[in-house]
Amino acid sequence: MTEAYIYDTVRTPRGKGKPDGTLHEVPAVRLSALALNELKTRNNLEGHAVEDVIWGNVTQVASQGACLARSAVLYSELDERIPGVSVNRFCASGLEAVNMAANQVKGGAGDAYIAGGVESMSRVPMGMDGGAIAADPFLAMKAYFVPQGISSDIIATEYGFSRDDCDAYAVESQKRAAAARADGRFKSVMTVRDQNGLTIMDQDEMIRETTMQTLGGLNPSFKAMGEVMPGFDAVALLKYPHLERINHVHHAGNSSGIADGAAAILIGNKEYGERMGLKPRARIKATAKIGTDPTIMLTGPVPATERVLQAAGMQIGDLDLFEVNEAFASVVLRFLQYFDADHDKTNVNGGAIAMGHPLGATGAVIISALLDELERSDKETGLATLCIGSGMGAATIIERV
Repeated sequence: MTEAYIYDTVRTPRGKGKPDGTLHEVPAVRLSALALNELKTRNNLEGHAVEDVIWGNVTQVASQGACLARSAVLYSELDERIPGVSVNRFCASGLEAVNMAANQVKGGAGDAYIAGGVESMSRVPMGMDGGAIAADPFLAMKAYFVPQGISSDIIATEYGFSRDDCDAYAVESQKRAAAARADGRFKSVMTVRDQNGLTIMDQDEMIRETTMQTLGGLNPSFKAMGEVMPGFDAVALLKYPHLERINHVHHAGNSSGIADGAAAILIGNKEYGERMGLKPRARIKATAKIGTDPTIMLTGPVPATERVLQAAGMQIGDLDLFEVNEAFASVVLRFLQYFDADHDKTNVNGGAIAMGHPLGATGAVIISALLDELERSDKETGLATLCIGSGMGAATIIERV
């Protein structure tokens, strides 16, 4: 089978996903186009240079609707003969775009693709699409639906993670992200400029200094929705009756931040690189996705990692680095616990707790972060994986060339 290589990665800084966030003035279509233009310029992508743009995006309504991927291509400086398709696998949409592109290349359906994603959460809030998983009573009851925050607290309760465990993880994420930014480790980050060429943003803005004492003063974010009407704890306990109660440990400080951002990755076969005069940075070794229990919802990185390791013919100890999306602290703590993985090899430059989680972009963002760090630290192989809303997981293994 043809090999699929990563030739380049770019991402915007991650901005606070609120109306007072720096990237609020940049709609998703322009944010996407800026990332596409950066990739085009850096790699001289003239003419019909790629087969397709596969673009992750979660809340596909309003300014993010109507096949945002195609709109982004037309907004950008790419050739109009390049089509675009939007994909939605919730939080792993950006990674799914990368995996789809890689597997298209491996299968011979085109020499090269641009994959990535975007989310402007300051303009199109999460849940604005009113999906059936939460809104349809039959489906919600059948799936024992609870909001993700409740799911993160179920994980903490089921696997024994305390409030202090989650807070300590969050403090470390902030420290790592701050150190990485100061050290210039985020090589894939581009500058976002306005129409006049003036800089809007050139670094992640959500990183902040925090302590155990600061986080200790925050109230649990999901306690009220769990214990008071509509009483989602009662729903969860129907599925997990062995638990006496749900221990609510998550809050804004140990959960991923709402963010705006975009990321784009150029993926192609060997012949494409030779033709374009490009040097591959990494090979996409294996990909995987899986469905999981929709109530606890966020445990997908564990079985997805097992599946991708099997596909790659590898063991967990063969991997040098891990990027596990920090949707909530308990998600990463469960991954570390299950695989007995080394925290010193996991999210070494911080993650979404510190820098935010722009839903449709994050999968591509963590691939970029993983590749940057593999090169910086002269490591060989790494894993990127995410938990996914309604109970799924996705994972990708890359190998430096």
